[in-house]
Amino acid sequence: MKLKSRRKLITYLNILDQPIRFNPFVFSRTFLLWAILGLIGGLIAGIYWITLEYLTHKIAVFEGWEVIPVMSVCGLLAGLIIHFIGDPGEIHLIVDNIKFNKGKLDPKNNPSMILSSLLCVASGGSLGPEAPLVQVTGSTGTWLGKIFRLKGEELRSLSIAGMASGFTALFGAPLGGSLFSLEILHHKHALEYYKAIIPALVASSFSYIIFALIIHLGLGAIWILPTYEYSGVFDFGLAILFAIAATAIGWGFIYCVKFFKSLFENRPIPIYIKTLIGGILLGIISYYLPITRYFGHHEINELLKYDLTLNFLVLILFFKIVAISITVTSGWRGGFIIPLFFVGVTLGLIIHQLFPGTNLTLAIISCMAGINACVTRTPMSTTILLATLTGFTYFIPILFASLTGYFLAPKIPFISSQMGNGSKSRVDKGGFHP
Repeated sequence: MKLKSRRKLITYLNILDQPIRFNPFVFSRTFLLWAILGLIGGLIAGIYWITLEYLTHKIAVFEGWEVIPVMSVCGLLAGLIIHFIGDPGEIHLIVDNIKFNKGKLDPKNNPSMILSSLLCVASGGSLGPEAPLVQVTGSTGTWLGKIFRLKGEELRSLSIAGMASGFTALFGAPLGGSLFSLEILHHKHALEYYKAIIPALVASSFSYIIFALIIHLGLGAIWILPTYEYSGVFDFGLAILFAIAATAIGWGFIYCVKFFKSLFENRPIPIYIKTLIGGILLGIISYYLPITRYFGHHEINELLKYDLTLNFLVLILFFKIVAISITVTSGWRGGFIIPLFFVGVTLGLIIHQLFPGTNLTLAIISCMAGINACVTRTPMSTTILLATLTGFTYFIPILFASLTGYFLAPKIPFISSQMGNGSKSRVDKGGFHP
């Protein structure tokens, strides 16, 4: 870059970072950039969600044995999209790019991610839309940052803010979505990118407004738990015990993924054959256990609504973990956060049936927190997200459960990119790759 152009760029960035003249407030021009990103992120998320709901309703008419060929065909089509358009990667690649690629998320991966994930999620795969939304909205932040010629931490912060707008749109929780976008980047130093917290909060707030207007999202809990009554300080100890059980299931899930990874990823099979096989297996599981189909957004309330037997709940727990593992490793696209919450709800119901005297709501919320914090290493945002999504106003038991899952998690993280600060090649040697 020529010296003259470089001076102009520096001058421009200095102007952008300065508060508006005669403005006595903290508010500055950069606020407008974060707000614009949030508005765009909310619009993208709204359009994606409406399209997903439309496709889901169209594909859901196929029931019974028909789910097997339908999910097989959708898996094949998703694999062909990835094969011909390009592999968009998954959440570990997003984390890698934020940490090691100067915070840049490449928008060229978006067409493949959008098309393949819509097919996978709408047809009933056990992964949700959070990873696709985060990839698209995060790369939008990168794109916007390049337009305004941002570099370094400014560009990284804008990419993280874009990610936060995607998380927020899905979860309906601006604070929880913002923290999640920071925590998931590094399990040892959750706020390593603390400078991005205000951009993330601003973008999330505007994203939430637009998303809520588009899909008519209201305030309040998404998953309706039975009323919880505090019975004393022993509830905190029970929350830890429930979380220990959930963490054990989290370990089982991680090693289940490792097993299926050895079957799918260690063989030279074309991606469209892997997704086809995955679709066949997922279709068979969905045929025998329809409640394990889809990523759990609506199915969690079904679990809570019906009085299911202990044996049936154990089957649901086992095969849901298998379904998520197959979806993750066979090339199907999506995110595993809400599916893990589904597993946590199922475990909480099992514990309540085994020990009828336990508080059902405390068991469920603790298991949801424990397993998600164990797998994703996000105790702070998990606590806030669950309080928002369930309306569970007793904040501290969730925090205790989340911290239990976090500290009892495997040393090698499920999201391999969360390890250390070394090069990507070094990181890839040890972790799991969702």
